[in-house]
Amino acid sequence: MSSPSGRLLDIDATKFAASFNRKPFLIRHHLASHPLFALPRLIELSQALDPATVEYNAGQIPVSMDSKQTPRTGLGIEETIRRIEDCSSWMVLKFVERNPAYRELLMQCLEEVKAYAEATHPDMRLPQGFIFISSAGSVTPYHMDPEHNFLLQIRGDKTMSVFDGGDRTVLSEEQLEDFYGGAHRNMAFKDEYQAKAFSFQLKSGDGLHVPVTFPHHVRVGSTYSISFSITFRTPDLDRRALIYDLNGKLRRRGYRPVPFGRSALRDTVKFQAARVLRKVQRAPEPSHDH
Repeated sequence: MSSPSGRLLDIDATKFAASFNRKPFLIRHHLASHPLFALPRLIELSQALDPATVEYNAGQIPVSMDSKQTPRTGLGIEETIRRIEDCSSWMVLKFVERNPAYRELLMQCLEEVKAYAEATHPDMRLPQGFIFISSAGSVTPYHMDPEHNFLLQIRGDKTMSVFDGGDRTVLSEEQLEDFYGGAHRNMAFKDEYQAKAFSFQLKSGDGLHVPVTFPHHVRVGSTYSISFSITFRTPDLDRRALIYDLNGKLRRRGYRPVPFGRSALRDTVKFQAARVLRKVQRAPEPSHDH
């Protein structure tokens, strides 16, 4: 559980300041023996969650996988967890912060992250937790995520290949625009990308920071794996998302928008325009009742 100091995470302040949301880096944690991650307790959690927030499918799938073609195993949620050692499945319990016990643990972890993040990425918001339960050899296909993320390896081991989200030979402006416009997180993977990967062998007690929209894929080792992903947003991410979404709308209308981050002035104008557009789109229809 916690360290003698009472901390759940061990974070190197210098490494954090140099790398947070710029490149992936390792931390350590003290959650490997926490009772909330025992399989019987995870079954209880799965029963308490809305089934729509539990995603699960066959585990041994390609790195490049269309979400619409992902195969299922025929098992239910509870049976998948009970048989995770031998059922060749992959599962994620989403938004576990909706359960009080898991929310308390998530917030304890994020308070420790906040102490380091606040200087450069203030106003932590939208804390969310995700628990991954995966059979040996399972693959999480190539994808990217919109949050600040620390993946904490609780049980077993896995190899994570993370790719530079700023490398436009790996991740194009159009892909980012589509993602922020609502496209699925999974993306097509090309074998030549692998030479550019940051590769991490995560074991129980390891944690990995994955910067926002840094594509990655994951392969579980020889025993089943449990991981806890702790995530949050900051206002700069909301701003970034709106600008990319607007750039996508402009591109679909035949324009060639200047990429996000190239011009502070253009980004400010786009952000204000996108906020106005979002308010207009969300405004209720005028009533015609008299």
